[in-house]
Amino acid sequence: MSQVILYDLPSKPPCKSWSYNPWKTRLVLNFKGIDYKTEWVEYPDLVPTLKALGLPPNDPTSPGYFSDYTSPAIRYEDGTYSMDSRKIADELEKRHPTPSLHLDNPIIQQVVDVLPKIFEPLRPHLIPKVPRVLLNKSSADYFVLTREERLGMPLSQVEAEKANEQCWEAANQPAKEMADLLKKNGGPYFLGQTVSYADFIFVSMLHFLKRIDEKIYKRFIELDPSFSRVYDASKQWLEKDD
Repeated sequence: MSQVILYDLPSKPPCKSWSYNPWKTRLVLNFKGIDYKTEWVEYPDLVPTLKALGLPPNDPTSPGYFSDYTSPAIRYEDGTYSMDSRKIADELEKRHPTPSLHLDNPIIQQVVDVLPKIFEPLRPHLIPKVPRVLLNKSSADYFVLTREERLGMPLSQVEAEKANEQCWEAANQPAKEMADLLKKNGGPYFLGQTVSYADFIFVSMLHFLKRIDEKIYKRFIELDPSFSRVYDASKQWLEKDD
């Protein structure tokens, strides 16, 4: 049996994991205590690298489709591969059932439904900072080109014209919905004292904010005390980040 390999996006030195979706997989690996190593793949190298592994492309009809090949991808102990954080979570749960991710609990879909309502309003504050703060040149160039094509304007224009207080106002209500979900069972986790994949989805977003801009992260967690509680309660699984 070979070691598990996680294919993740690198950051500027010191190279540490930063991206939201790969962090969901990394948290699962860390939580389950699975031995793994990281193979860093720059954005423009994702397609040739993952395609060469024999991975089929992402389904263009699936919700949230962005491109054919995305991070995270993983090589399991038996040498097989898969891509997409939820598919990877399902497979890791089958192979390593304890500790459980509670993937059948409806709280996961509730978190998945609320999260975009938080992230989308804040996007103008976040996306322009990613290439500037986090990425090496090849990935930064790729990121800027693809996001500007998608958004229809330069990232500098997005930041100048759209990153305003209205973004935070729009994020307030869904943030309250998320906080209510966190507090429903007493916290610190969505299921009270029981950790689940729902926590890793949300904590990945929090860590993504922190990696991009500490001020944005602090402002967000100040919206409700439950946010810092779940983040702090999950810190042990954020330690392995390279």
